Amino acid sequence: MKMKFVASVLALFAFQGATAFQPPAPKARESGLFSASGPAAPILRSTGAAGTGSAPVAGRSMAAPGIVRAAGVPTERIWEMSQPITVQGGSLKTWSFPSPFVERVQIVMRTDGRPLDANLELWQGPDNTPYKMRIYVEDGMARTFSAVVETPRDEQNTISIRNTAQLEFPLVAGVVSEDIRGGPPLGARQVSERPQTIQGGALRTYPFNPNVESVQVLLTTDGRPLNARIELLQGPNNIKQVMEVYTEDGMERPFYAVVETPGTGNVVRVVNTASMEFPMTAAVEAFEVGDGRYWSDGVLLGGMM
Repeated sequence: MKMKFVASVLALFAFQGATAFQPPAPKARESGLFSASGPAAPILRSTGAAGTGSAPVAGRSMAAPGIVRAAGVPTERIWEMSQPITVQGGSLKTWSFPSPFVERVQIVMRTDGRPLDANLELWQGPDNTPYKMRIYVEDGMARTFSAVVETPRDEQNTISIRNTAQLEFPLVAGVVSEDIRGGPPLGARQVSERPQTIQGGALRTYPFNPNVESVQVLLTTDGRPLNARIELLQGPNNIKQVMEVYTEDGMERPFYAVVETPGTGNVVRVVNTASMEFPMTAAVEAFEVGDGRYWSDGVLLGGMM
């Protein structure tokens, strides 16, 4: 009898020793995304280069969270943050950024209502131009130019703007840089639409409703060069704005611009001017959506076109 009691005690201790090495069952915890069993899931947040969450802009419709993110802030804020410089016809102005912490810059250009014709380049070291753009706008006041240029490498970068028009057609340009050490962030814009692949030599068109006041365009590649032409049409063969862009690496330096679309019948046309071996992906969607109060049955009720 005593032997049976000892055997039972030994068996009980052996069972407890085996279960002592088993991890405890996970407990249900609340996370920032959902309630689930197991460890709390991390809270996902859209951030800019400075690591700060992007806040919605008052009075504007933010795009829904999507799979592609691009940087950009409203054009009027860039004019307030920058020190605009007048570039006379036929002259050249440069903006240098010797700090290696500058990851991107946003460029805006406008006129007093006259046509805008300019060349924009990114200089990175001697005889190295990884980014080029040719811009034409029929009315530089109604459709202000705005684009973001990435400067990812730790080298001195210079933005060059040449006014290719005649002396009678000056333009005003402003450039703002984003410093990842804590300078004013350019913000984060999300593209909710799934990008579409455009093969070399092909084109795609994107029509928009009259209440869409501006459109954001994001073009990328898988690391190959990017050659494209972006056009804003308003009616048959009525081109209001043209941008011809080249970047040596469409992944490291994608093309991102905001195109203002006042009026009705606006269509954005994206053409891949490269050969078939160089496809690209394009995401084009509304950036700012108004209430359409200026338009009724195609008649302009107020404002400026």
